[in-house]
Amino acid sequence: MRLLNRYIQKELFLPFIFSLLIIVFILFTNFFLRALDRFLGKGLDLPTILEYLVLNLAWIISLAVPMAVLIATLMSFGRMSEDNEIIAMRASGISSLTVIRSALIFGLLVGTALVLFNNFIQPDMNFRARLLSGDIYRKRPGMIVEPGHFIDDLPGYSMIIRGKKGELMEDVRIFSKTNKESQTSIQSKTGSLSAIDDAIILNLYDGEIHELDLKGYEHYRRIKFKKHVITLPADDLLLSRRDSSSRTAREMTVPMMVAKQKVYERRINVVKKRLAKSFKRTIGDSIFYKNPELALSVIQQEQARVEKDSLLNSAQVRVKKRKLRTLEHQVKNEFNLINSYVRSQNKYGVEIHKKFSLPFACILFVLLGTSLGILAKKGGFIVGISLSFGFFLVYYLFMIGGKDMAIRNLVTPAIGLWTPNVILLIISLYLTFHTVRERTPLRINWPELNIRKLLKRKK
Repeated sequence: MRLLNRYIQKELFLPFIFSLLIIVFILFTNFFLRALDRFLGKGLDLPTILEYLVLNLAWIISLAVPMAVLIATLMSFGRMSEDNEIIAMRASGISSLTVIRSALIFGLLVGTALVLFNNFIQPDMNFRARLLSGDIYRKRPGMIVEPGHFIDDLPGYSMIIRGKKGELMEDVRIFSKTNKESQTSIQSKTGSLSAIDDAIILNLYDGEIHELDLKGYEHYRRIKFKKHVITLPADDLLLSRRDSSSRTAREMTVPMMVAKQKVYERRINVVKKRLAKSFKRTIGDSIFYKNPELALSVIQQEQARVEKDSLLNSAQVRVKKRKLRTLEHQVKNEFNLINSYVRSQNKYGVEIHKKFSLPFACILFVLLGTSLGILAKKGGFIVGISLSFGFFLVYYLFMIGGKDMAIRNLVTPAIGLWTPNVILLIISLYLTFHTVRERTPLRINWPELNIRKLLKRKK
């Protein structure tokens, strides 16, 4: 049995290395062509460019390994089935389940290695790649801002945008995080980032500034503007990039991301308590409402009750309605802040599950590839690519869709990242069940070209 295990793993190893090199080359070429504009006209030397490209190989390898496992399994078992080696093994008393179990050991080894790579090597390489790209982005600071991602490493501010057209940012929301005496939130329709020698300039257009006193919660100020300029010291920004605590989700290990999630959970609880205190002080009810629609409806009901209250004079009614309007604005701002924190929290949850869901897919792809290879009865890289491309494309689309839904808080990160694996497991078990029982659930007829018949038809 040890001889069989060594033989199958040897048959899988070389096709895996060959497939991995081909896929990495294709993905790396695509990345290089897309990143070419970052290097042109930036005055970078060749060693810096090569270092940047090598550091970005980490995420490419992490993505390429599962697909290489599927292609290698299809190539190896397709060749063994074509050469009747599978039939010979069955005739010798070796069951298909034993053969598949030997292949699963290879998938388990690759998956374990990928887990270690995703948790210890890839985060550090991603972090070093971002540090190296700091000077490149320095001349185009707007490139560091991505729609839907909470930017928390700006000095004194946190920012999130909804969309981006070229260098113009759309629906910009900014929150102060250093002043403990007041909370400032800024929202604007559009905005842009530009750089000067010692600072980064954030230009905001057509928006509002909301300031709330955190001590007594009685002073509230609302300012409308056509253009508002925020100056960020470039030295502080560059310094924060070199601080290990400012790593993004893709640059963190699992313990780092778990700690970051706890930080956002504490921030959410602080906002909830602050909003509950405002309701207690204004309405007399300290219950925290789970959504802004319910909270706003309670405020509207209170406004209607105040207008009908015959015990209040006109001055008291005006004061009460002014406090309710202030509470209404606070509800909108606080729930926007909570949603931003939840999205950032889910972003870390997505990366945590992604570090384990992709390696686990290696085992599932081995299970799928053995059955498909035996059914196909054809070996070779072209056959492996043609069969695996469709499965991996569907799997990757499901993973991207689940990731986006989890970040938008439509599903939990666990459901979003593990649903593709569950679907893949069901398909793999179905094919494996029929392969072990030596029954064909589907037939794969490969076209055979007969050159003599084609020549006769032409004559």
